[in-house]
Amino acid sequence: MNILISNDDGVHAPGIKALADALSANANITVVAPDRNCSGASNSLTLTNPLRINRLENGYVAVNGTPTDCVHLAIRELYQQEPHMVVSGINAGANLGDDTLYSGTVAAAMEGRFLGLPAMAISLVGHQLAHYDTAAYYAVRLVAGLRQYPLAADQILNVNVPDLPRNEIKGIKVTRLGVRHRAEDMVRTTDPAGREIFWLGPPGAEQDAGEGTDFAAVAAGYVSITPLTVDLTAYRQIAQLQDWIEKI
Repeated sequence: MNILISNDDGVHAPGIKALADALSANANITVVAPDRNCSGASNSLTLTNPLRINRLENGYVAVNGTPTDCVHLAIRELYQQEPHMVVSGINAGANLGDDTLYSGTVAAAMEGRFLGLPAMAISLVGHQLAHYDTAAYYAVRLVAGLRQYPLAADQILNVNVPDLPRNEIKGIKVTRLGVRHRAEDMVRTTDPAGREIFWLGPPGAEQDAGEGTDFAAVAAGYVSITPLTVDLTAYRQIAQLQDWIEKI
């Protein structure tokens, strides 16, 4: 089995090494990832500059682009034989609820899905991350499951693993995305030259984090798996919108 691995934390991040080491025991892996941290890059593509690659001594490929660039470039140009699956991560931090819209880790998996491949994003949830091996274990388990029992072709698995020793994980829960409150205000300050600058504030508190959400599962010590789809159509609103159009 051939697996393409990418992330948004960068090619030197500890999570991508933990993931690659774990998956390489049972698969042929190729690592193509950004040459720096691209957290929050979402599904962005590099359109105004050329992409360059740097093959590292450990066999990984660093790209001066976004996570989406990396997966697209790997599948369309760098792979002699198309991979069977794309796995993105292990992200350093949560990709829960609204975070998935901004996540480059999820976007890398989504690009694999756009190109017709099964895809999964996996993140380690905590503050002082210490248990990448736990997330790697679940990545291996889920990859084996996808190989033996393929899922529908229109979904991506968004996996969030609590930063706990493996024997403290309570199990796996299938969840829906929760919702955060609006983000906190931006941080206004000045640079050394006295010019005004702004930093993005912390994410908002959890608004919808009740039973069944990814927030609730992880908080209770479970691995959360949320099926995502790339079709953003609000099907339930189509009839209502049609009625509205006829009124205006």
